[in-house]
Amino acid sequence: MRIEIVDEVIAADRIVAEMKAGADGAVCVFDGIVRDNTRGRKTLHLDYEAYREMALEQMTTLAAEAVTKYGVRDVAIVHRLGRLVVGETSILIVVSSAHRGAAFDACRWLIDTLKKTVPIWKKEQFVDGAIWADGEPFPEGIVPSVVVEAGAQLADGEPFPEGIVPPVVVQACAQLADGKPFPEGIVAPVVEGTQG
Repeated sequence: MRIEIVDEVIAADRIVAEMKAGADGAVCVFDGIVRDNTRGRKTLHLDYEAYREMALEQMTTLAAEAVTKYGVRDVAIVHRLGRLVVGETSILIVVSSAHRGAAFDACRWLIDTLKKTVPIWKKEQFVDGAIWADGEPFPEGIVPSVVVEAGAQLADGEPFPEGIVPPVVVQACAQLADGKPFPEGIVAPVVEGTQG
């Protein structure tokens, strides 16, 4: 298995070539790339953040589960962090198998499950603003560093950075700064020495 989180361009062709073996009858590749629009809004770039240690652990678990569940020979999952422009690869999933059906099924299951469960976040920068992409709620106690930083700014009396996080998080941080509990269903940022 090859599981990586990288900060540079993903060498897709090299990784796919390395995943091939004589016993394989199929190699299924999911190459997730940055598109030029989302829901009609022109995309300038994407910024990815992650809780690296947990993300790597969960990606490794998913790859092992795919091998067991679908009977494939090998799996590679490589995700890129940082700023990516239109056309660049954000995630590469490669599944090697004796049979194409198992490779297709495992590859689809891996990307769908990864997007729902692994702590990697995407900020979409458009011509007319920016948003954190919709997705599953953050796992308890984990939020992107930009949210923690923005909460600290608010607590220091500075304005919340515009366009950084959804309004519900702004409200939650304001309540925390006022000494009130976080609204139910919103994850409090974990600051060293405190508990959310």
